[in-house]
Amino acid sequence: MDEDTDTWADLADQFADDAYASVKGRVRTYVMHRQLLEHLPATPAQVLDVGGGAGHQSFPLARAGYEVTLLEPSQSMLGKARERIERLPEEVRRRVTLVQADGEHAQEAVNGRQFDAVLCHGVIGYLEQPEPLLDQLCRCAAPGGVVSILAGNADAMAVRPALEQRWEDALEAFDARSEIGVLGVPVRADTVEELGGLLRDRGVEPLEWYGVWLFVDWLGFGGAELDPGDAKQLEAAARVEFEAARRDPYRRLSRVFHLLGRKGPS
Repeated sequence: MDEDTDTWADLADQFADDAYASVKGRVRTYVMHRQLLEHLPATPAQVLDVGGGAGHQSFPLARAGYEVTLLEPSQSMLGKARERIERLPEEVRRRVTLVQADGEHAQEAVNGRQFDAVLCHGVIGYLEQPEPLLDQLCRCAAPGGVVSILAGNADAMAVRPALEQRWEDALEAFDARSEIGVLGVPVRADTVEELGGLLRDRGVEPLEWYGVWLFVDWLGFGGAELDPGDAKQLEAAARVEFEAARRDPYRRLSRVFHLLGRKGPS
């Protein structure tokens, strides 16, 4: 990304504040946090969050005792991350480091350092080709380290337009690999098998994959209003989503998927 061009500047508030304050945003954070904890090494392991935005996924890990480096190219998003850091307890703030850099230059930005876990959630879909970023993620992972990726599910592209009753778009989406996402910008989708193969080619063996967002996604696109302030409903929805995320056929219908792999020995 050009140093003088922040493509996320106009979307920072919408993404960091509105999206993650919604039921969908909170459910995503809860579900993926639990999925990560099933595979991450024990604290205080070192975690690199590439394209980590405002830290919604990695700051809970810092609270849990992990040492987190958040790498983000957007100055606007990093500003949101700094605002959120100020609300964290002092001992948690000490476990968070912010780095402004593009994910495709992650290894250089962290001075060649390798991490026990490398996260890249919701970034790959904004790139025309995922390979350069995947190269960096795998290089930044230490031997035995975990690589965690969130990507659009190419096998479920028709779900959103169908739920919005855009039938012609839904028909075309069965064979589509891209769409205009909910933030109004183009996004590309992948399959678990293809992305897993690309990781394997780079020395990272796929461990497990999960769905993310199913029923809350369907409700939202169907026009149902879910109250993010209703803690009881939020907790119940998150528990159901967590179970659906790891069971077939439910996970295969999720609009996005969470793939985890482990890097082999050097």
